[in-house]
Amino acid sequence: MPDGNPRTTEEARAFVAHVVSLFMPWNIGGLLAGFTDDCVVRFGDIPEFAGKAALERWLRSRSERQMDYRLRKELRALMGDTITNYWEGEWEDGVTGAKMAGRGVEIWIVRDGKIAVSEAAFNTNVAGKPSGMGLT
Repeated sequence: MPDGNPRTTEEARAFVAHVVSLFMPWNIGGLLAGFTDDCVVRFGDIPEFAGKAALERWLRSRSERQMDYRLRKELRALMGDTITNYWEGEWEDGVTGAKMAGRGVEIWIVRDGKIAVSEAAFNTNVAGKPSGMGLT
């Protein structure tokens, strides 16, 4: 939010929706603008990284790999400076051409209207294939 952190459920929903709008199509400049300069990102099994330079490299790498990215996020909770959302996405893998699907949960700690810490747990797989975890 331009004037600070979301304070209501409606503001938090709008914050999440704005982030989604920046992924389709990939608006890397807009995404970077939504993070603090000292941001910390923990995303699945990727080693933790910090700062906008690392974030930009990672977003550019994803944008090259996740072709025709379609993303949905739903606000799950707002508590103080913390926003939690659930997401689902589909894309075509830019290397293999496989149709991919994923879903996960994100926790954002927001400072001055920008994401300061982003933590995500997620699963991805080739669309329509059984779980990669070997479970049914």
